[in-house]
Amino acid sequence: MVRRYFGTDGIRGLANQVITPELALKVGQAAGLVFKNGEHRHRVLIGKDTRLSGYMIETALVAGFTSVGMDVLLTGPIPTPGVGMLVRSMRADLGVMISASHNPYTDNGIKLFGPDGFKLSDEVERKIEDLLDSELHKQLAQGDDLGRAKRIDGVQDRYIEFAKRTLPRDIDLAGLRVVVDCANGAAYKVAPGALWELGADVISIGDEPNGMNINKDCGSTDLGAITRKVREMRADIGIALDGDADRVMIIDENGKVVDGDQLLAVIAASWKEDGRLSKPGVVATVMSNLGLERYLGGIGLELMRTPVGDRYVLERMRSGGYNVGGEQSGHIILSDYSTTGDGLVAALQMLAVVKRHNKPVSELCHRFEPLPQILKNVRYKAGKPMESASVITAIASAEKKLGQGGRLLVRPSGTEPVIRVMGEGDDKALVEAAVDDVIDALTKVAA
Repeated sequence: MVRRYFGTDGIRGLANQVITPELALKVGQAAGLVFKNGEHRHRVLIGKDTRLSGYMIETALVAGFTSVGMDVLLTGPIPTPGVGMLVRSMRADLGVMISASHNPYTDNGIKLFGPDGFKLSDEVERKIEDLLDSELHKQLAQGDDLGRAKRIDGVQDRYIEFAKRTLPRDIDLAGLRVVVDCANGAAYKVAPGALWELGADVISIGDEPNGMNINKDCGSTDLGAITRKVREMRADIGIALDGDADRVMIIDENGKVVDGDQLLAVIAASWKEDGRLSKPGVVATVMSNLGLERYLGGIGLELMRTPVGDRYVLERMRSGGYNVGGEQSGHIILSDYSTTGDGLVAALQMLAVVKRHNKPVSELCHRFEPLPQILKNVRYKAGKPMESASVITAIASAEKKLGQGGRLLVRPSGTEPVIRVMGEGDDKALVEAAVDDVIDALTKVAA
């Protein structure tokens, strides 16, 4: 079935054009109706990042939820994993995060969480989509059945305490100089606060949000600022979060990037050593480097691959009983603690390894040499370029060129009109040529 509103990570698009107050109102009403079960007072918890449009969308969601009889708890800016944690902690029926993650401030989105703190299944999202196009005005609450809304205090402190408790009691971060880039986003208070409370010498950047600078020249998708700061301050490590803090990238003391694949390798090896892995394996996506797969195989662990998207990683983790998974982009899911990716918690786990072994990040966190991997994008206006005969032929030819020792992945983005082409193999020149052939074919039909 074609999904009319939901993508791979909630509903996302240009604020006030795709994500309008009218749509947010209807999402509140539809989701509220789906999650109203029983006679008790139903509650929804709403968090957000720091985008200017968050005020508009939050207000419209409140109107939607209260109009169908749900009480609303407003947290203000808080990381996405904080919403998943608080929904369970506060026994809410539903959670909402207003965010477009790593996108620019002009975009926004609505992510929904069930009472268990997990993102909604495809089936539940379809129920909400069906209601969005129905006559919602016929199902509104009346009289004293209307909902109430209030802001709740102390949620940031609760999240900080939650993050700290994911570390063993005997580990503190005293002696470590840490640069943290909060992307001018949802973690601009909690990330520096948690690191400081754990004893680190903290230098914060990207911690002055103004509604329009989220992810701008900062954060996990633009590592220039934090790389310069780590070198300038002679820091031991840099931690770069994204706008809603569900992903992280690490910078070592030499300014070299430690991506999500390397983080998975570090955490998986550490947890295997400590006997903490629930299964002898790790879940990642088709985008993860072959170098990670080979490294894990060398220490007796299997790499389970899923389609791109942290929701698919989490589904595989839950169905297979795995407790470590993630994406190359820095979504690291540690299901012993979180129901979604958590950039701060993943960084703390890595810092625990650094403290325990008392060695530089550059030595501990570069576990394998990645195979050459080329990723390029083609933006299209309409249609289905991947179904073109010339594109299909180019893909088949590129796959043959790479052979069994390489990989080619061509997929549409789940959040924007872009087709992503990724090639990987031992011969970089061969990989680049294969990717360029597909890009050329796509560009001709996508124009």
